[in-house]
Amino acid sequence: MGANRWRNPEDDLPQDFEDNRDVHYDAIQKPQDPAKFIAELQRTHREALDRFEAALANDITGGVAIVKKNGEGWIKVSPRPKQEEPSSLVAVKAEIERRWGTIDLLDILKYAEFDTDFIAEFTTVATRENLSREVLRRRLLLVLFGLGTNMGIKRVAVTGKHGESEATLRRVRHLFVNRANMRAALVKLVNATFAARDEMWWGTGTACASDSRKFGAWSSNFMTEWHQRYRGPGVMIYWHVERKSVCIYSQLKSCSASEVASMIEGVLRHCTDMEVDRQYTDTHGASIVGFAFAHMLDFKLMPRLKNIGRARLYRPAAGEDKNWPHLAPVLSTRTIDWDLIAQQYDQIVKYTTALRLGTAEAEQVLRRFTKGGPKHPTYQAIEELGRVVRTAFICNYLSDAEMRKEIGEGLQVVENWNSANSDLFYGKDGDLTGADKESQEVSMLALHLLQSSLVHVNTLLVQQVLADPKWADTLTEADRRGLSPLFWTHVNPYGRFELDMNSRLDLDLAATGATVPGPRAPQVEAAAVPAREAVS
Repeated sequence: MGANRWRNPEDDLPQDFEDNRDVHYDAIQKPQDPAKFIAELQRTHREALDRFEAALANDITGGVAIVKKNGEGWIKVSPRPKQEEPSSLVAVKAEIERRWGTIDLLDILKYAEFDTDFIAEFTTVATRENLSREVLRRRLLLVLFGLGTNMGIKRVAVTGKHGESEATLRRVRHLFVNRANMRAALVKLVNATFAARDEMWWGTGTACASDSRKFGAWSSNFMTEWHQRYRGPGVMIYWHVERKSVCIYSQLKSCSASEVASMIEGVLRHCTDMEVDRQYTDTHGASIVGFAFAHMLDFKLMPRLKNIGRARLYRPAAGEDKNWPHLAPVLSTRTIDWDLIAQQYDQIVKYTTALRLGTAEAEQVLRRFTKGGPKHPTYQAIEELGRVVRTAFICNYLSDAEMRKEIGEGLQVVENWNSANSDLFYGKDGDLTGADKESQEVSMLALHLLQSSLVHVNTLLVQQVLADPKWADTLTEADRRGLSPLFWTHVNPYGRFELDMNSRLDLDLAATGATVPGPRAPQVEAAAVPAREAVS
């Protein structure tokens, strides 16, 4: 396990690349002629510099200025004022609580399962299965709730009124709950949420934000490491959250793992119906190599750079400084080596294809790029490409106040998701228990499933309230922009765990705009009704 990091890097590349070159180039939508690729890259580079120059000259940057600091050029960006939560959204949440009251968190999980039937993805690892579907559904919901809140199966069994013992729940956990089943259930739930959403309120969903959060972990687990930034031992969970709070992917990583690699893996491996065209990250989720691969994989990497003040813009060629007089203090002394990019273009495409197909892990590829010592020409070319893309992004980022606002709002969504982690994953002080990676990953996926269930149910509740014109007409543009289904003021996560499988959430699916029908109600056993009725 993990030995691939020391193997020959050529083994990471797809072995059929030479025979299917045109197929691989078409898959990433890049021309086979490096001259065309370079020409388009140079055009984008110069247009971004021209745009930033014009914005500074006309003072339309929205609070950006280039000043002197310690005798060097420094980019100054004025912070944006804090935005208050729109009052109409507060009223919508209050209306939800008035109509449906306080809902137990266990019932939230149950209602989401009734609507999406994600329990069908849990198959046994045994040779046969004797449990009825309704018994298995009840037991799995209790197990997933215990894992998702970190309360544990014992506490759910002891403090609940559901007629299930600890032994039966542990057997279901052992036979049915594993990483493959959990990820399949998550994909089904997330896709059902996308299908149930009304685009008029939630949009099409093509932008995603990613960030990591530290969780405490047992010292006996080999994944546990000391985190220098957050202090203390633990592991990291890297979330990919869509602009309207639908989490499409989660990863369990060690504290020293590359967040840039996690960002790339999430975009490529999320397996949901979402097409990611913009990826928001913080400073730790972006690097020069990350910009290069994002460009090759055809999505926009849009980070909020903490060190934007000391950023340097790379020249496309020598002797053109007169075209950008306002940018002179922050222009780098070196130019882009276009010839190197052209020479290694084919190899760059090979590594991009390896990431896309999964023959190479992003973690290992980036580790080779960042290690010290002399670098391979392909690695140098990827860094040159990353400098071009990063320079173009910084110019667009600084010249467009709306883009900075968009990135800030996108990252606020993933911060809100992290806040929900603390309130929902409350058992055992929020630490990931278990002496191996699989136990921790199952707990992570259970939390992911529980929060996604909350988002799914809240989406339906919000849409039913907004189906009333008197509520829909009160929403302003600011309300629409801040509308989110990730809130839990109407949810009770604590208390005794009572599970009534016969109760349903009073929802008018036609009013909510949902297109995913819920599963049929439990059927009466055939022996309890006349044969003619049973047949019908």
